[in-house]
Amino acid sequence: MAASYVFTAIAYLGGNGGVYSGQSITSEGVAGLTATLASGTFANGNGMLIFTISGIPATSGSASFAVNIGGQICSFSRLVNSDTPDYPPGIVHCTGTPTEIIEVTNPATGKSWMDRNLGASQLAASSTDKASYGDLYQWGRFVDGHQCRNSLLATDISSTDSPLNGYFIIAPDSPGDWRSSQNNNLWQGGNGINNPCPSGFRIPTEAQWNEEISSWNNSSVAAAFQSPIKFAAAGRRYSHNGELGSVDLAGRYRTSSISGHLSRRVRIDTGCTDVGSHNRASGFSVRCIKD
Repeated sequence: MAASYVFTAIAYLGGNGGVYSGQSITSEGVAGLTATLASGTFANGNGMLIFTISGIPATSGSASFAVNIGGQICSFSRLVNSDTPDYPPGIVHCTGTPTEIIEVTNPATGKSWMDRNLGASQLAASSTDKASYGDLYQWGRFVDGHQCRNSLLATDISSTDSPLNGYFIIAPDSPGDWRSSQNNNLWQGGNGINNPCPSGFRIPTEAQWNEEISSWNNSSVAAAFQSPIKFAAAGRRYSHNGELGSVDLAGRYRTSSISGHLSRRVRIDTGCTDVGSHNRASGFSVRCIKD
């Protein structure tokens, strides 16, 4: 059954103040979606319009919406999939295609994982297989588009569990979180508020990661790839400027666990692998484990 999409997009327009009327815009490219804008008042200078997109997409692809308001013309688009029953509704797939759900079990631990990172198009063929890298998530965020490696940047820290846009929120100052105040329950278990994993899967805990790492023959990028779960050196995204780093050299993976105002992360490097604490606004890979 097709999913019903309800999410938001934001358009930034220049204006000289004044009232604007609400409108509904039918999508182009993908039928069945409508972007709705409530009436309001333009701010002086640059302002922000919030569109709510809802409906049931007839096909998969890029749904675009042409906006003509206040003498300004622009457009925005969203990648959607018409039938993703295993993923939550409203999910944004960076490639337009859901991550294939294939289970793989490590016989040493008995634990089953997805065989690829969220957003990856294939199982890793090597530790530097770019098609296996996938997306980079800020801790606790939903699959709203921020995880795309080329997503736009925002500087406004969110006050809600669901930011009004799919931008990567940079957070150069302490505590280094995209959300204020912090919420520790966003990724806890399969029913976590913003669990990005498909049905039956969750973000692994620190303990589950430690069990996996202990089954490797050594602690390195090579050992991580040699594991039956096939982890790759997918790099990271920095919280202070949104730039990519360590791609092809190292991997940073998310856990659901926290430590004070920080989150717990897995570092897979050339000569070592460890679990430590890091800020929540950095972009790290996600590999889902079976719940």
